[in-house]
Amino acid sequence: VILSSKPLAIVEAADFAKGGDGTRSVDKYFKDFVKADLNQAKKIREALVALNNPKIKESSIVKVIDFLPVDSEDVHKIFNDVSLSEEEVNTILNIVKK
Repeated sequence: VILSSKPLAIVEAADFAKGGDGTRSVDKYFKDFVKADLNQAKKIREALVALNNPKIKESSIVKVIDFLPVDSEDVHKIFNDVSLSEEEVNTILNIVKK
């Protein structure tokens, strides 16, 4: 029975599944694809949630943490289902750059 569901960034999933000896295939996946450390992921999540922008959904926050966009094109690829203003895009980029 699933009581609740929350999207996790890859780094958060890696922290949740830690405890392996590094030989599991999932450990290799985490090593190959994690771009941010757990502390950085928490800061990005908190900053994006603090914006209180209804366009920024939990699933998009996870993608921002996973991909760490570097330009407006990357941000628009993540938020392809909503139209973000230039100011919103720049705010997201500034949060990621911190």
